[in-house]
Amino acid sequence: MELKRVVVTGLGALTPIGNNMPTTWANMLAGKSGAAPITQFDTEKFRTKFACEVKDFDPSGVIDAKEVRRLDRYSQFSMVVAKEAYVDSGLDLKHEDATKIGVIWGSGMGGLHTFEEEHGAFATGDGTPRYSPFFIPKVIHSMAAGHISLMLGLKGPAFVVTSACSSSSHAIGQAFDTIRLGRADVVFTGGADADIRPSGIGGFNSMRAISTRNDSPETASRPFSKSRDGFVLGEGAACLILEEYEHAKARGAKIYCELAGSAATADAYHMTAPDPSGAGAANVMRLALEDAHIQPEAIDFINTHGTSTPLGDVAELGAIKQVFGEHIYAMNLDSTKSMTGHLVGAAGAVEAAACVKAIECGIVPPTINHEEGDEDEKIDYRINFTFNKPQQRDIRYALSNNFGFGGLNACLIFGKI
Repeated sequence: MELKRVVVTGLGALTPIGNNMPTTWANMLAGKSGAAPITQFDTEKFRTKFACEVKDFDPSGVIDAKEVRRLDRYSQFSMVVAKEAYVDSGLDLKHEDATKIGVIWGSGMGGLHTFEEEHGAFATGDGTPRYSPFFIPKVIHSMAAGHISLMLGLKGPAFVVTSACSSSSHAIGQAFDTIRLGRADVVFTGGADADIRPSGIGGFNSMRAISTRNDSPETASRPFSKSRDGFVLGEGAACLILEEYEHAKARGAKIYCELAGSAATADAYHMTAPDPSGAGAANVMRLALEDAHIQPEAIDFINTHGTSTPLGDVAELGAIKQVFGEHIYAMNLDSTKSMTGHLVGAAGAVEAAACVKAIECGIVPPTINHEEGDEDEKIDYRINFTFNKPQQRDIRYALSNNFGFGGLNACLIFGKI
């Protein structure tokens, strides 16, 4: 069968550097860091005392106050960005078949806030279980998709993908396939996570995965620099409206770009560490290029996974070199995690949205926090990492990588239309 074309017609974002897509994008281009001391709990006894929190979050414009109490923070994030993307898309649901509009979402950790609060109360109480009747509906990952579909009356395919840091990229790939196979006309896709909790910070600290640069949080996320010492945990969400091309044209939609290819692979190497050979990461990029029916030389920009970890940055660059060869020096690479931090299950969605905006605006956001003389002998600095300042560039195709614990790899390719 002939696969249908899929385009992006709406965007929404809620990040540590902006409470909507326009503000997030403007602050990306300005090189603004979202890292600051944690405000959500007392960090006195923690090795890491900072993160990339969403600031001044107020869901009241989208969610009724009574309903807010029944929703975990990650679900609130999800609904807010879905509503923003819906408005941005210009869709009129009164004139659409609700059974042909779906929600395919990603979340790595689900309702961590609720789990801590509810189980913490039980653990410190007299042993009597006094759990809220909303405990399970607030905790489970799938409720983000459920609440978006409830809010907008969407009756097409609806589910949540969980694959750690690749969750929302895998969700976008699933939404892509759902539309091009004709199973939906429109899909709200993306992801959300809100993991800045004692268990989140404590767990990542025990793994030595996150930065401990407490004296300078705003410079702690420094992908591809020698002094990188781990990622900065973040929270947030993003939504992309994916739409079948002819459906979008028929309603006169604004089209940002085309989603041209996607792929998923596994390293089968280690529970948390990347395969140093880069085989799985290289394979996922090759498969995405094959799916998009383009050659490596067509890619102008890669928004890398770029977590700012000693092992991860080197492994990813090795994989990119395997796939692109000498063309790696003709591309722009960046890591928007240098500004947003690592949003776990929401990372892929936010970074996909950044690729969409980069194509639309013809500009590559920077990788911030690189200082002269902070070069790692394992990293090839002939590569253009777009350090510290954005760069104007006509972008034909942009590629976004995400790699999750367990060796779960995802790759998306967006193209100018």
